[in-house]
Order: sequence, then structure tokens, then C-alpha cells
Amino acid sequence: MTVDANAAAADAETGDSLRLALAQIHVEAGEIDANVDRALEAVSRAADRGADVVALPELFTVGYFAFDLYARTAEPFGGETFTRLREAAANHGIAVLAGSIVEDLSATDSVDTPADEGLANTAALFDADGDLQLVYRKHHLFGYESAESELLVPGDRLETATIGDFTVGVTTCYDLRFPELYRRLVDDGVELVLVPSAWPYPRIEHWETLSRARAIENQAYVATINGAGEFDDATLLGRSSVYDPWGVSLASSGDEPALVTTDIDPGTVGRVRAEFPALRDRRL
Repeated sequence: MTVDANAAAADAETGDSLRLALAQIHVEAGEIDANVDRALEAVSRAADRGADVVALPELFTVGYFAFDLYARTAEPFGGETFTRLREAAANHGIAVLAGSIVEDLSATDSVDTPADEGLANTAALFDADGDLQLVYRKHHLFGYESAESELLVPGDRLETATIGDFTVGVTTCYDLRFPELYRRLVDDGVELVLVPSAWPYPRIEHWETLSRARAIENQAYVATINGAGEFDDATLLGRSSVYDPWGVSLASSGDEPALVTTDIDPGTVGRVRAEFPALRDRRL
């Protein structure tokens, strides 16, 4: 399934528009090879559709709810999965947000880590040359009916990157519930936030409301990239979406695998912030 909303951004006036693709792939618990193959195929399809950047879901390798497999499938930052996606970015000439994997912090020696050992929920953004632009480890670890907070080390760095004419930041899934994190990104000049996720049923209203709210209150583009698929105790609800700085949904999907694409305009953020200067009126 492909959802295309390029017409929604056809009136871009300032700067070069960015074609964004959200790869809502099917994620099977523990099926690393099959999941990575789907991710690589999605990168190829996004490049064929002229996308400038493609984003993958949270823990698309092992599956978020496969907690008992985290330790056994963890990789160092420079491991096989990120290497293959970095090479795919360079080969296809497209920036890739490698949604996230379970990182073995003790085996990572190529980038700084928040701890000398343990596991982390780690995303990486590679540019169209395959060069690393940022690393993000999930800050807020889910504890409600989840083992994530017991198994993982939270991230402690919030980096930004430049893709095209956009300053880009990354957060992950549960982070959507913590608006102060997004304020920090706005203070760092971010205009587009990519949010790889593994959001399950039945919390559809939370998923849509929080994502839209983060876009509205920060007057920025927010793109949420969810997975598709069923686990023993949960089903991912899909509904990957791109919200503009007014909170308008430019493109979205259902709960089946999809490649969501839309063009976004870097000038829109500045125009919205100038027309309705809520950020200027902040007191905290």
C-alpha cells in the first residue's frame, strides 16, 4: 500500500521541498533477517519514488514486544544492521533514519554511549552519502505493562542534523508524552521531528492526539513512523502520519504495511511561526 500526498505541499514557496517517506513495514518478532530485508526493500522503493529521506519504525529488527530476545539479538552501533542501512543510503542516494535497534553498549566503540554496559533503544540518521548525521537513544523508557524500563539504559544526548534545508531531530515513541523534550529540540532550531515508534492498539487517540499536539505547540513538522504486525500480547496500530506546523495531517496510513510519502516545505515553519508567534510568547 502507498499513500501519496505530494499535492498537499505543491505550493512550497521558500527553499527546496523535502520528499519524506515513512516506511511502515511489517515487523515479525525475532525475525531479524526478514525484518531487515523488508527495511532495505522499503529504502529502495522510497528512493524509486524520489524521496529525499526515508524513516523506519522503532525496533524494526527484533520487534518492540519481543523483550526476551533483546539481549540475544543486540548489536554494537557499528554492527551489521546499521552497516547495511548506511550502505543502502549511499547506494540509493537517500537519507535513512534507521528507526531503532537494540544496541549492545558494551560492544560499541565507534560513538559515545550513556553507559559502559547494558542495552539501549538506538536510532541513527545517515545522509544520502551514507555519512552518520546523528545518534538518538530513547530517553523515556516505557514501564506500563512493558519490560523496556527494566531492560534498557535511557539515552542522555539530544542531537540535531541538517537534511536538505531542514534542521532535523529524532525522538522515539513514548517520548511523545514528554513535551519538554520537544521544547529542547525547538530551542536547537529543529523544524522537523522524526518519531520511530511501536505504538499498539488500543491507544489510537493517544497516538494521534499527542503527535498532533507536538506539531501544534512547537510549530514544526512531526512525522510518526509506526510498524505493522502482531505479537503475543500486542498489535501495532500503524497509522504513520506527517503533521504540518498547524497540526494538519498531510499524509497517513491505516494499520497495514505502507509507504507514506509527502513533500514538506522548509519555508512553512518560518511562515507559521511569524504569522502566529506563540513560541515568542513563551515564559518558561
